[in-house]
Amino acid sequence: MKVFIFGQKLKQEDNTYLRGLLSHLKEAKIETLIYSEYLKIFPEDLLPKYENSTWNNHKDLIKEKASVMLCLGGDGTMLQAITLIRDSGIPLMGINLGRLGFLASIEKKLIPDAVYQLTNGMYTIEERTLLQLESNYPLFGEIPIALNDVTILKRDNSSMITIRTYINGDLLNSYWADGLIIATPTGSTGYSLSCGGPIIFPNSSNFVITPVAPHNLNVRPVVISDDSILSFEVEGRIDSFLCTMDSRMEIISSRHQIAIKKCNYKIKLVQLQPVSFLNTLQTKLYWGLDQRN
Repeated sequence: MKVFIFGQKLKQEDNTYLRGLLSHLKEAKIETLIYSEYLKIFPEDLLPKYENSTWNNHKDLIKEKASVMLCLGGDGTMLQAITLIRDSGIPLMGINLGRLGFLASIEKKLIPDAVYQLTNGMYTIEERTLLQLESNYPLFGEIPIALNDVTILKRDNSSMITIRTYINGDLLNSYWADGLIIATPTGSTGYSLSCGGPIIFPNSSNFVITPVAPHNLNVRPVVISDDSILSFEVEGRIDSFLCTMDSRMEIISSRHQIAIKKCNYKIKLVQLQPVSFLNTLQTKLYWGLDQRN
């Protein structure tokens, strides 16, 4: 087994957990490679041990035949890791060194057990749908994909914008709002949820369209088939808007013709036993919490 480690930040108090992870991987005789930018913020005594065991980009994952990527951080780090994994099919396992850790669901205190389960095949693989964006002008470089959501939002002024939204060429609605969220089942527990969108189970074949602060009493989130192709026309008093894909953003104008559809490949997430989506809802978002129970 060959494990690739990815991260972006490393707090002083997490050095102990990092050392523990590396020690357990070494004891299990697992070949370990560190993302080169992440290695730069390692404790100094670890640098000589891994300076010749690094990786840099998407091509390295494929060339070195990675078995799994271990992501150390929060959900934002997980979303960034996906831009490196892309269509490689390499499973992603998240260890939470951040705050909520909905995607990075393995708590750092469980690192020894996580390594044991990983090396002994005591896990399942969940495939998660991605969104893919197409535009008449280049956006988001070579990786116009998102695991959580794509948003179109107002920018530079307090006035709402108008987003005409089409499903397979048919007009769905003209949203007068601060913005619009198109979320996958994975992203339904993120920004969309904060704006009143529903929780959608990961294995559902749906997307949800959730308006942000709509100025209309009868506009509600809409759940659609993930085989749908969405397209948009955006207008506002100022011809400048934000388009985001997970944690990345671009500035767009009314000249941009944007379409969103299901990506032709999926991301594989490693789920350890006995973690489940319902368990994560209950422990992270306190789903069903009632003092009477």
